[in-house]
Amino acid sequence: MTEVLFYHLQRQPLERVLPALLEKSLQRGWRVVVQASSDERVEALDAHLWTYRDDVFLPHGTAREPEPAAHPILLTSGDDNPNGASVRFLIDGAPVPVDAATYDRIVLMFDGEDEDAVAAARARWSEVKAQGFDATYWQPDEQGRWVKKA
Repeated sequence: MTEVLFYHLQRQPLERVLPALLEKSLQRGWRVVVQASSDERVEALDAHLWTYRDDVFLPHGTAREPEPAAHPILLTSGDDNPNGASVRFLIDGAPVPVDAATYDRIVLMFDGEDEDAVAAARARWSEVKAQGFDATYWQPDEQGRWVKKA
């Protein structure tokens, strides 16, 4: 059954949190697709992932590249899965995909400082629970470690 994890971003921007979660995904041998809400956001995230740390290489590409299936991490604004990912990250309000049940894990990240994003996450929580998915809610503690709250 697909797990849907809701990550409530507080005191840390997506640009700091997402790369660490992507690193952990690769360490576990998972192929990942990251869905953003626009092509501009994909381009900005692509540039960020090449430069976020000097000592780490995070292999990734975008859906616009000639061979998207070759990338272990694929950035896209579309709802397809060209790299055969088992994990899908949804950022910037990207919707839960119609084929959600085909993934092992969906990670929905939302900005806790944005009331609209919080309201949308609550609506998505109800949506995935109604569809029978196993949903969990994660929030950072004072040290920035993720703690399961629900």
